[in-house]
Amino acid sequence: MEDTSYLTKTRFTEFALEPQLLEGLADAGFEYCTKIQAESLPVALAGRDVAGQAQTGTGKTAAFLLAIFNHLLTHPRPESAGPLSTRAVVLAPTRELAIQIHRDAQVLGRTTGLKLGLVYGGTGYQEQRETLAGGVDVLIGTPGRLIDYFKQQVFDLNAVQVLVLDEADRMFDLGFIKDIRYVLRRMPPPTERLNLLFSATLSHRVNELGYEHMNNPEEIKIDADVIVAERLLEEVYYPANAEKLPLLLGLMRQTAGDRVLVFSNMRVTCDRVGRALKQQGYTAAVLSGDVPQQKREQLLNAFKEGKRQVLVATDVAARGLHIPSVSHVINYDLPQDAEDYVHRIGRTARAGASGHAISFACEDHAFSLLDIEQYIGHPLVRQEISEAVLERPVARSQTNSDKPRKSPAHERTPKRDEKASARPPRRERTSQSNRNTTDEPRSEAKPATAAAAAPAAPAPIPVAAKPEVVRRVQSSRHRPKVEVPAVG
Repeated sequence: MEDTSYLTKTRFTEFALEPQLLEGLADAGFEYCTKIQAESLPVALAGRDVAGQAQTGTGKTAAFLLAIFNHLLTHPRPESAGPLSTRAVVLAPTRELAIQIHRDAQVLGRTTGLKLGLVYGGTGYQEQRETLAGGVDVLIGTPGRLIDYFKQQVFDLNAVQVLVLDEADRMFDLGFIKDIRYVLRRMPPPTERLNLLFSATLSHRVNELGYEHMNNPEEIKIDADVIVAERLLEEVYYPANAEKLPLLLGLMRQTAGDRVLVFSNMRVTCDRVGRALKQQGYTAAVLSGDVPQQKREQLLNAFKEGKRQVLVATDVAARGLHIPSVSHVINYDLPQDAEDYVHRIGRTARAGASGHAISFACEDHAFSLLDIEQYIGHPLVRQEISEAVLERPVARSQTNSDKPRKSPAHERTPKRDEKASARPPRRERTSQSNRNTTDEPRSEAKPATAAAAAPAAPAPIPVAAKPEVVRRVQSSRHRPKVEVPAVG
């Protein structure tokens, strides 16, 4: 039976939503609101700005999408709008989050008749440009690609009626704040549009941004004192650096999770861990900033569909992504920022489900544990490392036995010896050539063996017999140095 304890008793039908939106909600299977939806929707539907904070996985995306669609359906298109004007803009910090918002918007806004646009870097430059040039009502994207098209005048911001900043605190972390201000200053004044800001944490700098570019937003904080989901088990191990990989493999064997997320701080570590998991027989994928965008989307979809059991990733997968049924999150490296820890483990235990988060406090990253425990307000459960938990990685030669293996140096040596023994020693060839040139006629010389029947290399000429020939041969092999006269 599905757990619905995270839902409220408030139905979406109790709000003044347009019939098209209620139809989209019914198709998506949504009937009751989450806490953030129940408290933010009445404010946004009334036309007032919202700055919302809630745990990850509590339905913030659906909250602002419903507010966008209902506002555009109930308010006419501005007179200042031209053929290239967009009416709503949603800014997201990462490409994956922008893609997910667009996917949810397609479901909820299927019957609204509003045209959606999606722009993000890494792929599809011309296709995105053509879609945007055809005119869109709701533009969802990342700041960099959106500003690129704006400067090319592919669209304009003169008639924006709704602005949404999703994961605003992450915008600061990734250095997008200048880009955000660039976009907001080219829109109509805050009093002429609906402004919605949602984030897992409302820090001081986020509030400053909100009050600068919003119209007296109403703060809505859901479970601000409870940072981590209630049904999440958090454990920590203290391995040495050399024990981290065996410990990971041992825990993978014991837990047998259907869908496991492994986080690391560095791309090179992700690659190494991913290779080790594949050698153990796991269907693992590696997701980092080095992976091309098209492949990143394919890997994420394969992980969501269960075609990949393990996803090894950097913090590119730690924010805003809804991946259903993630059973375990393993912090192979503890993050340096305590907030990143909360976002990482927020990929599991979503929407009232249970989850399991395991962290490695190794020699290099154990110092972050104190800040993390202080931030979340409780200690992690300590676990001991035993020999039964550790599992030795499979040697690469055992997994690649079907590939041709190069022979070791001591195995290749006899082949060189055999080749060398197949031809006669240099001294014997020299003495034989001397006999051919002096004692025996050349016509009577016959090969004694099959090896001798092969054409032999020309024998060296005795120095005493033809000194002039030897000098000529030496001069042809070793060219004399040519003196170049000095210039100037």
